[in-house]
Amino acid sequence: MKFWDKVSKKSANDYVDDVITDATVKENISKVSEEDVEIVIDKEEAINKKLSGSTSLKKYVELGRLMLALVKDSSSGKYKQVPWYTIATIVMSLLYVLNPMDLIPDFIPGIGYLDDITILSIGLGWIESDLHRYLDWKLSKNTISE
Repeated sequence: MKFWDKVSKKSANDYVDDVITDATVKENISKVSEEDVEIVIDKEEAINKKLSGSTSLKKYVELGRLMLALVKDSSSGKYKQVPWYTIATIVMSLLYVLNPMDLIPDFIPGIGYLDDITILSIGLGWIESDLHRYLDWKLSKNTISE
C-alpha cells in the first residue's frame, strides 16, 4: 500500500494513538513509494495552496516550493545528486501536510496545523544539507544559462 493510500484513508480517530516522534516519522518515510512521488507532483497546486493558505504554514511556502522543485527535478532526471531518503522525506512531509484529517485535524482553530509544522520541521532538519546542495545547483544552473 502506498503511503498516500494509508494516510488519506485514516480518520481523526485513527490518529489518536499516533505520536509524532523521529521514529514514527522515519517509519512513515520507509513506506514512501515511487507512486507517492507521482502523487506529490500531481498535487503540486493543492500543496502550494495549502501551504500559502494557512497563516501557520506561511513560512514554509518557499521551502515547500523548493522541496517540490527538487522532487520534480529528481523525478525527471535533471537533478541526480539526491538520495532516495531525501525524496521520501519530502514526499512523506508534503503528503502529511496535504491530508486534512491528520493527527490534529486542520479545521481545529489555532492548533490544527501544529502537527503539520512538526512533521515539516523534523523532515527539514534531516534533509537541510541536501536542500542547500539542490538550491546551489539550481542557482548555478540559472546563472550559467542566462
